Amino acid sequence: MWIAPEHRSLSRWIVPGTVLAAGVVVAAVLASDGHGGKALVALAVLAGYAAHLAYRRNEPALAISESFGSGHRARAHLKAAAMTGDVLVAALVAAVVVQALRGADITPYAWLAALAGGTYAVSAVAGGRGV
Repeated sequence: MWIAPEHRSLSRWIVPGTVLAAGVVVAAVLASDGHGGKALVALAVLAGYAAHLAYRRNEPALAISESFGSGHRARAHLKAAAMTGDVLVAALVAAVVVQALRGADITPYAWLAALAGGTYAVSAVAGGRGV
């Protein structure tokens, strides 16, 4: 069954849009409680996660480098590494939101989320050049 591009394009933005909307809601709740700094950090973390999800929607299959070997084992290793990263990033984002809504310190989680985002950005840029 052929699906028109205009119908597919909307569905690919549902998850990133929902994450961004959740970021706005969390930031509004925190700001209304008088935690302006935490509101901005939580919004930044969730906006970064939404951008990550949006980028991954258009991402082609990753090239398998020689460091993973070749064949089925390389694909399995690459998928396992990607899934591990995705789960850890989702857990960090959840920890920032939960800690912020509790009124606890979010600094360690925010720094880890920033490190994860920066690492992913550098890897995507370097990996896109065939380095």
